[in-house]
Amino acid sequence: MAGNSACNPQLLLSHKFPEATYTYTERDVAVYALGVGACGRDAVDTDELKYVHHENGLQFIKVLPTFSTLFTLNSLPRGADLPGLEFDPRLLLHGQQYIEIYKPLPSNATIQNKVSLAGLHDKGKAAILEIETRSYEKESGELLSMNRTSIFLRGAGGFSDPSKPFTYTNYPANQAPTIKIPESQPFAAFEDCTQPSQACSILALLYRLSGDYNPLHSDPMIAKVAGIQMNVEVQINERKSDIGVTLCRVLYRVKAKERNRAVLSGYVHLNGLASSL
Repeated sequence: MAGNSACNPQLLLSHKFPEATYTYTERDVAVYALGVGACGRDAVDTDELKYVHHENGLQFIKVLPTFSTLFTLNSLPRGADLPGLEFDPRLLLHGQQYIEIYKPLPSNATIQNKVSLAGLHDKGKAAILEIETRSYEKESGELLSMNRTSIFLRGAGGFSDPSKPFTYTNYPANQAPTIKIPESQPFAAFEDCTQPSQACSILALLYRLSGDYNPLHSDPMIAKVAGIQMNVEVQINERKSDIGVTLCRVLYRVKAKERNRAVLSGYVHLNGLASSL
């Protein structure tokens, strides 16, 4: 180990994560959907209302696939939780999120999580930690989803030889490839406007009720320590999404239209569908 004693990769890689449970109800599903903007523009939008209401009862509401990211909240490190790694939780940033969904999520369930360390990378001034969480429905034992969360830890790097920085990954390189968005004409394009800044601030606070209590997004003092300027008056008035289809993989890129700058990109891989779709 070189330079920085805040990380001991051998000790960290040998750590066995305890299994954890996560229980949720239909109310949690609805609160999450509202927190990410469902029915924000139109309270009776039928395409979005199904995530918060059903005429036959809440037990029949649909669950957004990204709801599965909440299963990981009790599994993610909080400062001194991991042997062999010390970091300031105020400098933690959520990086990439990789999700696999194996079946539609039930509207209520108790989840059994099996957690492992999927990756560790020394980036000099920072470290990247990858936590993999496999979530099973406790009653049936069925695997519902897999989340791989990349956490960017500023100030936790520099623990290896700079000429050959430490890197570890336990999953195939082609499972989460780097996506290059083609510059050709997209298959589809969609334009939308963000909600007014006041509404966005309320949505952020509402989203926290789903269990993501990272103060970085709600406490101006914590954000200041982390070197992030919070300004609730800043908003993107229009955004444009370009969508392209390659076989059964849908690539997307979201741009701030006024600046013509990409702010988000990724892909969705669809299994069990004909490529002709």
